[in-house]
Amino acid sequence: MNNTSNSSKNEVRLALILILVTLLSGVLLQFGLQLYADRAASRAGTAIAVSVLDEIQDGFQEIRTVQDDAAERLANLPQRKQDRLDALQLDLLMVVSAESPLPEGYAPELDTVVGDYQLDARCASLCWQMMQDCRESGHGLPMICSAYRTQEFQQFLFDNKVYDVLWEETNDREKARELAATIVALPGTSEHQTGLAADIMDEVYPYLNEWQEHTEAQQWLMEHCSEYGFILRYPDGTSDITGIIYEPWHYRYVGGKFAREITKRGITLEEYVAWRRGR
Repeated sequence: MNNTSNSSKNEVRLALILILVTLLSGVLLQFGLQLYADRAASRAGTAIAVSVLDEIQDGFQEIRTVQDDAAERLANLPQRKQDRLDALQLDLLMVVSAESPLPEGYAPELDTVVGDYQLDARCASLCWQMMQDCRESGHGLPMICSAYRTQEFQQFLFDNKVYDVLWEETNDREKARELAATIVALPGTSEHQTGLAADIMDEVYPYLNEWQEHTEAQQWLMEHCSEYGFILRYPDGTSDITGIIYEPWHYRYVGGKFAREITKRGITLEEYVAWRRGR
């Protein structure tokens, strides 16, 4: 009986041991699998991280390449841009006024139109051709009466106009200067100092006033001047824009392309320049 009882107890202990071993084995197996999985994930993560780092480095290299290319282009841009601007001759669109005086020491390359009258070398022959074509068409007798002016001559003209206004309209010298500046530009602010402007009148009416617009020569010039690269610089009704009185005799060279666009739009040089800047 005792032997049987001891045998049963041994079997129970053995069963319990087997169960514990089985449970422990399961735990160890699970721990082992998790550890393996973690290490595998770690290895995979490392591989992914390395791959990502490689891609980032490649990206940085591409960025550096782009930056280097951009830097090279930027280094070359000023000259290319200057060449392009020179080709377009945008300097022909310079607005010269009391608000925008000429750069100090500005000196255009000049050529003779006729007699002692000179203009910028780019437009002197065109001005002469325009007047000749007007004559040959039988529409008046255009003659140039003012072209390029030096700083000193512009000062002389302005001072004379101040004296005229003092004599004819007001004894207030400051007011006289203001009124004179609407008729004769202050030295350094006159288009005539650019060499791009010419005053042209009809010999049959040699007076620079608004009646000049009714002469045959002015009628023809107003209609055809853009064909030669000129515009009527101070049209009627634009004094609030230009700051200058209506001058149906004052022609300004801006080049063929710009002259056609300005004439087609029916606007002043100031408005055209503003439009181009805003495009």
